[in-house]
Amino acid sequence: MAHLHRSVASLRICGDKLDPDEISRLLGGTPTLSYRKGEIKKSKIRDIVRKSGAWMLDATDREPENLDAQVDEILGQLTQDLTVWASLSNDYRIDLFCGFFMEQTDEGVEVSAKTLKALGERGIKFGVCIYAPLKDVEDDDPCPCGSGKKYAECCAPKKAS
Repeated sequence: MAHLHRSVASLRICGDKLDPDEISRLLGGTPTLSYRKGEIKKSKIRDIVRKSGAWMLDATDREPENLDAQVDEILGQLTQDLTVWASLSNDYRIDLFCGFFMEQTDEGVEVSAKTLKALGERGIKFGVCIYAPLKDVEDDDPCPCGSGKKYAECCAPKKAS
């Protein structure tokens, strides 16, 4: 089976009473992005009031897709204490968001039993969005995923710095 062209993965913990600093302390890691419910994000168009608190940790994008490595990268930065994870999954919504990007029409993905077990033990829901091959999408075009962002700011492959 041919692997998918690219994958992105992000651990997301969300809840109205979420305190990002407390989540960081419990997990022993630093998020890529976090905020509390009610925080205001300034935008060129309009201010956005956060409807819920969130703590997110992104993995490095992979080309070709390698979700097992991305999950290892994320979970390797955080506590292995399953009692902490059980407590968090009782108090908050936790998921692993995965975006799979196809370059051709016949690509696949495999997720190892080890990865699925690690997610399950921590009460992490596994969510996937699959993006079909794109033709002629420019960086300034609206993102085909429907987020309302420009393609370059959303689902475009990250350029090496």
